[in-house]
Amino acid sequence: MSVVIAGGGPAGMVLGLLLARGGVEVTVLEKHGDFLRDFRGDTVHPSTMRLMDELGLGEKFHALPQSRLGNVAVPLPGGGGRVTLTDFEHLPGKYGYVAMVPQWDLLTFLAEEAAKEPTFTLRMNTEATDLLRDGGRVSGVRYRTADGAEGELRAELTVACDGRGSILRARAGLRPREFPVPFDTWWFRLPRLDGERDQIARLIAEFGGDEIALSLTREDYYQIAYFTAKGADPRLRAEGVERFRQRIARLFPQYADRVGRIRTMDDLHLLDVRLNRLDRWHVDGLLVIGDAAHAMSPAGGVGINLAIQDAVAAATLLAGPLRRGAIRAADLARVQRRRLWPTVIVQRAQLVLHRVVFLPILTGRGSGIPKPVAHLVRRFPVLRRIPSLLIAYGPRPEHAPAYARRP
Repeated sequence: MSVVIAGGGPAGMVLGLLLARGGVEVTVLEKHGDFLRDFRGDTVHPSTMRLMDELGLGEKFHALPQSRLGNVAVPLPGGGGRVTLTDFEHLPGKYGYVAMVPQWDLLTFLAEEAAKEPTFTLRMNTEATDLLRDGGRVSGVRYRTADGAEGELRAELTVACDGRGSILRARAGLRPREFPVPFDTWWFRLPRLDGERDQIARLIAEFGGDEIALSLTREDYYQIAYFTAKGADPRLRAEGVERFRQRIARLFPQYADRVGRIRTMDDLHLLDVRLNRLDRWHVDGLLVIGDAAHAMSPAGGVGINLAIQDAVAAATLLAGPLRRGAIRAADLARVQRRRLWPTVIVQRAQLVLHRVVFLPILTGRGSGIPKPVAHLVRRFPVLRRIPSLLIAYGPRPEHAPAYARRP
């Protein structure tokens, strides 16, 4: 029984690899010609590293270019120093950190491993544009290649992993419920100098006035996220690049010597932050997972890993019915039931962060982590393990299905 997966992101590639290892004929459609896109999320959390080990891919994964991101510390109001909010070092298991892996390297790695399976096909430069139907049931997709050729691909099951702007979700008439988000994010890079290469990778958060910025240490550059009020992009761009350089130099004085590397405002990549969730993740013959089912805020950096866990759950629950040629709507509903409540928990935590941390800063009514929270975390360091577990593994960690494991 065949499966077509629209979207070669983390969820699509992991699902394709797992199903192929289970002997299911699977085709992944990826609209781009490669995986090289700037400013995709690159955090790989312990749940995903454990999955790589279970699949027998741990050694190869750790050979990929990567850096280790340690605990997260944020500034306190009024120049009161910093408070550490996480405790990754004391997590159960051997992964006491978050790995920063360029997503194009991770996806290329997964594609190469999946290609070793005889039932796996990856079609690059091929975008799913519509659904095929037999009566009321989805029976595959229409697609268009980069050179304009169009075609049809029939499958017993179609899986939409085509991101938060999912075409297939829209074609199925599924509309996500939107939750309020008070900010957008601008991503850009600043170079790491030779004398900084030995620094321990870390996430630095800075709050100033009505602005928030994060710096993530990468192998040879700093990846910067600049947060400000949603809808402010036209105003910021109208202010010009010199004013923006001043903003960054004020938030990160240690980078003042290199803000000139922001040549124009075109070097800033806007992420229109969304937080939403489908009430129903499936129709007959179609399953929606990952960002297409639930767009996540960047708060906590958990979107990729939540999407991958969706894929693992789907592969675990559906490989058997697919091999038997008996996939039913009830099987697809089981995937949603398994993954819905972990998604709800994470999104509610993100909404709390938006309301308690981001919104007060961006509206000028606050200046960082509330003092009572900082006091509790400092007095009872064990509390740091709660956000650490949520970030590292999620509310319901998934394990590789037995059929896909390799020594």
